[in-house]
Amino acid sequence: MKAILILFVSCVCYFGYTQNNQLFEEANTLYNQGKYAEAIDKYEAILDAGVHSEELYFNLGNANYKLNNIAPSIYYYEKALQLNPNGKDIKNNLGYARNMTIDAIDKVPEVGFSKITKNIVNIATVDTWAIIAVIGVIAFVILFLAFHFSYTTSRKRFAFVTSILSLLLGFFAIIMAYQKSHQDKMNNPAIVFAQESRVKTDPNQTSEEVFRLHEGTKIQVLETYDDWKRIQLPDNSTGWIPSKDIKLLKNI
Repeated sequence: MKAILILFVSCVCYFGYTQNNQLFEEANTLYNQGKYAEAIDKYEAILDAGVHSEELYFNLGNANYKLNNIAPSIYYYEKALQLNPNGKDIKNNLGYARNMTIDAIDKVPEVGFSKITKNIVNIATVDTWAIIAVIGVIAFVILFLAFHFSYTTSRKRFAFVTSILSLLLGFFAIIMAYQKSHQDKMNNPAIVFAQESRVKTDPNQTSEEVFRLHEGTKIQVLETYDDWKRIQLPDNSTGWIPSKDIKLLKNI
């Protein structure tokens, strides 16, 4: 019975893969024919099936860009960039899409110790920092044992110094892993999808308007209250925007 169940699941997965692959090829054909709206429908059908990939998001971004759909094109390029942060073509096309946006917001540059710390933290992912921490601790144990069982003074000195350095490396990597995890958790970007959205001082329609945002602008979401999101712009301006006016990039 178990073997039959595994075979059934395998057949379903294979059928789903084949069907999605066929849809993807059909969408690409429609795109090459200039039928961008029809191609988008096909690509989105694949997304609805729970399939996510860099190529799918990139093609969706391209198709929406061809139709001058500012917010969707930026959104899908950003999604593709999440899966491939070093994608050159993605970055280039995202730059073109951003040129269509209205809002010009200057980014406040980071300086001093904060900038240095952030650059070091971003050298690696949380998993990579964790692996470095484990390697550091294992190296400390091995070198400490080598120190204990060494007979010559020079070997003992070398083993002692390198074991301490390995332990320090392990502790440093643990701190970096924690900082990276916290940074990733706090990073909650979104794209404005409303053609124009009025940002308020408080999460209600009667509060004072502080500024307006337009489709395609990238923001950071700080907190949620009912149907409102508290956001921050690259220039550190903050306010409350209706949840319906934006689309979170972390949502699958």
